[in-house]
Amino acid sequence: YQIKLSSGDSVPKLLNSANNVLKSYSTQDTGWLYWHWHPDLYSGLLIFLGIYLLFVGPFSHLVKSEDDPPVNGMQVFSFSVGCVVMLFALTGPLHELSDKYLFSAHMAQHIILTLVVPPLLLLGVPIWLLRPAIKSALILGAVKIITKPLVAFLIFNGVFIVWHFPLFYEGALESHPLHIAEHLFFMATAVILWWPVLSPLQEVPRISYPAQLLYLVILSISQTPLFGVITFSNSPMYSFYVEAPRIWNITALADQQTGGIVMKLSWIAIFLPAICIVFLRWYYREESEGRPEFRTSSL
Repeated sequence: YQIKLSSGDSVPKLLNSANNVLKSYSTQDTGWLYWHWHPDLYSGLLIFLGIYLLFVGPFSHLVKSEDDPPVNGMQVFSFSVGCVVMLFALTGPLHELSDKYLFSAHMAQHIILTLVVPPLLLLGVPIWLLRPAIKSALILGAVKIITKPLVAFLIFNGVFIVWHFPLFYEGALESHPLHIAEHLFFMATAVILWWPVLSPLQEVPRISYPAQLLYLVILSISQTPLFGVITFSNSPMYSFYVEAPRIWNITALADQQTGGIVMKLSWIAIFLPAICIVFLRWYYREESEGRPEFRTSSL
C-alpha cells in the first residue's frame, strides 16, 4: 500500500491515507504473534524439568553413590536452557508460524528440536543420573548398538527423511497426536545421533576425537540430498502450505526453498563450530598428555 502525496494535500487527507495503510495491515492474520496456552506441553515440560531438578538436588542420594561427583552449575544451566529452548520451539510465534503458515518456520522448529535441544540436555545430565537406566544387560547392550556412529547416523537420517515425505509430513500437520509423535521421534533419534560425541556414560563412552571429527564432518553434509529435493523442486511439495494463508507476500514455493536453505545453513552453523571444538579439545589433550591418539572407533 502506497501513500501518494501532492503539494495541495490537506492534513485530513494525509491522516486518512495513513489510516488506510494501518487498516491494510490489520486485515492480515496476526494470530502467529501470540503465545497460546497448551496445558499438556507446559505441564509436561514442567514435570520433566522438575524431576531432573529433584534428582540432581534433594533426591540425588537415591541414584548417586558417595564416589560420584555432584552435579555442577553448568550442567543444571545447560539442561534448564534446553527445556526453555524446547518450550520456545513448541509454542509461541514459531510454533504458530510452522503449524499454520510457513514450511520454513516448521523447518527452523525441527532444527531446534534436533540440533539444539538434545546437545543441551545431554550436556546437562550427570553420569550417575542415567546409570540406573542401564542396569539391565539387555538395555545396555541395546544402547551400545544403537549409539554406534554408523547406526546412530542411519537411524536419525532415516527418520528425518521419511518424516519429510508428503504423506507423513502433511499427516502430522493435520493430526495433533501424529504431530507429537513426529517431534518425539525427532528428539529421541537426535539424542542417539549426538551420543557418540556427547555421551555422559562411561559404559557407553564417546568415540575418540579423530572419529568424532570424521563423524561430524559426515553429518554436516548428510542432509544434502533432502536439501536438494526441497530447495530445487519446481513446485511446492506440500499442499498444506500451498493452501495456507499467505503472509509477508511469500509464495508457497519460495517458502519451501527458504526452508531448504534454512536447513542447510543451520546444519553448517551448528556442525562447523562443533568440529572446531572437537579439534581444539583433541589438540589440547595431545599437548597435555604429550602423545598422539590413534585409538580406533568402529563406524
